[in-house]
Amino acid sequence: MVRNYDYSKLRGRIVEKLGTNKNYALKLNISETALYKKLSNKVSFTQDEILISMQEDILDIRPDEICNYFFNQKVGKIPND
Repeated sequence: MVRNYDYSKLRGRIVEKLGTNKNYALKLNISETALYKKLSNKVSFTQDEILISMQEDILDIRPDEICNYFFNQKVGKIPND
């Protein structure tokens, strides 16, 4: 089953805390291309990347907020099988 997540809140947090996607990619130790694929639902974020993102000096996300940033499913048309 393919899941599509809405990363708009995450994108806003990246700009708020780090300024650019490039800075966030550097903190995750991945390329900008890899980050783009994650934010476009082509590749999933790893558990380690989510844990890194939670750090105070990265995106400062509380444990109870993780779902809002990484697991907020897009609502819309369901593709046909």
